Amino acid sequence: MRTIRIGTRGSRLALLQTDMVRKALSLLEPDIETSVCVVKTTGDILSDAPLDAIGGKGVFVKEIERALLAGEIDCAVHSLKDMQAVLPEGLTIGAYLEREDPRDMLFSVNGCTMKTLPPGSKVGTSSMRRRCQVRLLRPDVEVVDIRGNVPTRLGKVGREVDAVILAAAGVKRLGLEEGIALDPDDMMPSPGQAVIAIESRSSDTELMNLLRRLDHYPTRVCAEAERAFLAALGQDCNLPAGALATLCGEEVSIAGMLGSPDESFVERMCMEGADPSIGELLAEALKEKVGREVSS
Repeated sequence: MRTIRIGTRGSRLALLQTDMVRKALSLLEPDIETSVCVVKTTGDILSDAPLDAIGGKGVFVKEIERALLAGEIDCAVHSLKDMQAVLPEGLTIGAYLEREDPRDMLFSVNGCTMKTLPPGSKVGTSSMRRRCQVRLLRPDVEVVDIRGNVPTRLGKVGREVDAVILAAAGVKRLGLEEGIALDPDDMMPSPGQAVIAIESRSSDTELMNLLRRLDHYPTRVCAEAERAFLAALGQDCNLPAGALATLCGEEVSIAGMLGSPDESFVERMCMEGADPSIGELLAEALKEKVGREVSS
């Protein structure tokens, strides 16, 4: 059997998620051989720059995708929320692993909740989506842009900021002490949050057949609805947006939020449909609503 070369970022979380994929593959095929290829991405190199300023979505995956297209690696392990909705031609997502907790978590000095943070507190996040929602929930706190991996950002609590907001999934996978989970009705997650995606070349049928056996169907349906939502917003959409889909029997239910360009207000909406395309309809409805608000 061939050795499968897996591309990944070099952060502790990325390597841990890659190890999860390696173990899952070995359970399928005990004799399978894998190797890990760490790729430095723009997001890793420009670790202090605001994500909005260096390209937003895609800054943690583009170099890995180039290596995949060049045949330097056979597949790549990503946090789905880092991926753009439209993949480069020739690439596909071969498998979605079962989703972890999709919510965000608040970590603060003295264990304050979002409601009990003292006025003027500094809340750290590099996400437009989180920033917009924090300002809506607590207009009396200051939102501060911070970057870094999960342990780095946690280490800034009490030193540079009074609180940070992180994805619950990364915290849980790293085995760190958990913070206060935030209700998606207040803090809508990023599309694809908590999902590990395995990307491969669509022409690699041997590997695609193997990855298909790792795929978690309910996660795939929800992830594709959220990615349809993201795609409908447009690759160049520079608006704060979030979405979370659930599978209810044979129906897909998806909730979404979209903020105005100046982040002064947020629109929220829910829809249900028969398949993941409902994400596109939700995005179009929210764009129309936000557009009307902006022009009024």
